[in-house]
Amino acid sequence: MYLKNIKAVAAIVPALLMYYTNGYAQTTRADSLVKQLHQPLDKHIMVAAHRGDWRDAPENSLLAFKYAMAIGVDIIELDLNKTKDGVVVIMHDQTIDRTTDGKGSPGDYTLAELKKFHLKNGLNRVTVNTIPTLQEVMELIKGEILVNLDKSYPYYNEAYKVLKATGTLNQAIFKTTEAYETVRKQYPAIIDSVTFMAVIDLDKPGAKQSIENYQRHIKPVAFELNFGTDTSGVLKNNQFINHNEARIWINSLWASLNAGHDDDTAVDLGNTQDSWGWIIAHGATIIQTDRPRELLEYLRKRNLHF
Repeated sequence: MYLKNIKAVAAIVPALLMYYTNGYAQTTRADSLVKQLHQPLDKHIMVAAHRGDWRDAPENSLLAFKYAMAIGVDIIELDLNKTKDGVVVIMHDQTIDRTTDGKGSPGDYTLAELKKFHLKNGLNRVTVNTIPTLQEVMELIKGEILVNLDKSYPYYNEAYKVLKATGTLNQAIFKTTEAYETVRKQYPAIIDSVTFMAVIDLDKPGAKQSIENYQRHIKPVAFELNFGTDTSGVLKNNQFINHNEARIWINSLWASLNAGHDDDTAVDLGNTQDSWGWIIAHGATIIQTDRPRELLEYLRKRNLHF
């Protein structure tokens, strides 16, 4: 019997080797990041690049996302819109006027028509880059990093279909400023199947109650906390968020989102204590930034980023 078992194991070894070699059971970087995202008490900081690495490539372009991946960010943030023929594309504004050599809204064009326009870079120069689709982005980052779906609330169902089709649903973070009851009513079929983050304005009354209401029902993976002043009681005492299985996301973009504890203070003024240091001291374990290179360097020197 013992000999038969040995022979049986030996017989399946080649098949197991091929199984792992072909990548079916290999752990990707995205798998590790998904695991990290769902560990709210982990003190390592996850870095989200706002519209990709837009300082070196057109914002929300495939190239900007490639550059962001290359420097080691954990999450890219992008914005959703939809074409006349129902394709989800990446575009921050309601029109393409500012970021391309075209005019009008994405909904004025089919995807084929929209692809004829070209994205502009930070110097307002037209480049060879075209407006990407969500499918193109997810195929690019599959197995690599996570994605934060901003301006996505009107397109949850369409985005969900793309993510399922590309096998990337676990890499995407859906988000909205809407209250729990509104989201549940509008998207009952998918809200329990996606990775979800609620966006909370701490300057508005009832912010803590909104967080607690969400945590009672669907336990978002994170809460994005925005604030124009830094006097909120939630900022001073937000450990309840982590202990109820959610991370804290704070933006270091422009000052109006973080009461002036922003990227410019860190980089242009050289004052990281009152910017990134302050944000981390107030519980953030995800930071969305317009300065991903500098933030990663800052975190790595302090052993706060893998």
